Order: sequence, then C-alpha cells, then structure tokens
Amino acid sequence: MILIFLGPPGSGKGTQAKVLAEKFGVPHISLGDILRDEVKRATEIGKRAKDFMAAGRLVPDELTIELADKRISQADCRPGFIFDGFPRSAAQADALDGMFKQKNLTIDRVIYFNVSEEETVKRLLMRAGIEGRADDNAASIRTRFEVYEKTTRPLIEHYAKMGKLLEIDAARSIEAIGRDLAKI
Repeated sequence: MILIFLGPPGSGKGTQAKVLAEKFGVPHISLGDILRDEVKRATEIGKRAKDFMAAGRLVPDELTIELADKRISQADCRPGFIFDGFPRSAAQADALDGMFKQKNLTIDRVIYFNVSEEETVKRLLMRAGIEGRADDNAASIRTRFEVYEKTTRPLIEHYAKMGKLLEIDAARSIEAIGRDLAKI
C-alpha cells in the first residue's frame, strides 16, 4: 500500500498518516519531520535546509528528492508507506514518478486534505503553543500556505488525471476524517 497525503500545512495529513501507518504496519514518511531532524542534528542537509524552513519556503527539490529516495529504499518500506506532504512541487512529483518507475512501485491513492487558510493558521498557531515548533509562527504559516497554493496545489490536477486522487474535507474533526480514511 502506497499512499500520498497532499494538503496545506495544518490540514491534518501528519495526524492521519500516523494513525493509518500504525494500523497497516507501514512507515509514515514525513519529509518535514526528517528535515527538522536533519536541522536539529546540524547535518550537511540540515544546514542547507535550515534557512528555507525558518522562512516558510520550500526546501530545494534536490534535497527533498534525495531524502525521499534514500528513505523509500529502506527495507521497512517494502510492504508500502505513506508519504506525508511529499511531493510538494511538479519537479518533485516528476522525480517521484521516475523513482517509482525505476523501483517498480505504484501509487495506490493520493489523498487531498482540503481545508481553508484560516483553519490552517488557527491549527498551526495552536500546535506552536503545544509543540514549540519555530516554523509555526503567523508570518511563516501564511508564507507556507501561499507557497503551497502556488507550487503544491497544481499536483492535485496531476494526480486526478492519473485517476489516483481522492479529496476529503479536512476541516472536520480528526475522528470524522479518520473514519473516512478507514473506508478507503
């Protein structure tokens, strides 16, 4: 089972991916989490990504593609995985398509978490208070949403044309969304 979760920051992708990954025994792959860990450990990739992330901008494609390829090549991904927030650009989607072709993998579904900017800002500011994430401040949240609209939203059409897209209303409760995803 290979799923891709797309949606703006704060749409609930990560929350739902963790639940489904545990339920189906597959890895939840959040490149955002991987990048934050790289920054925390001050690795070479982390140093290169840090300024982009702090400003709410996308980390360059070559870094995220490298991390994605490295991660899905690990043994625990053989039975499948859930990508949370990757790909985020047309270049990343093209690279992912190439990786999948090379590795003989097929996307089962792309789930689009549809939610408004106002709701994501509210959720992320609340998360910032709970988790203390430096990239969750009002200015960077709005920048991230704008970047999402410009670079990631076009992927919805890409995956719809492939017949892989399923849209859900992500403004609802965690439980309601989870029930919908369990039916998939």
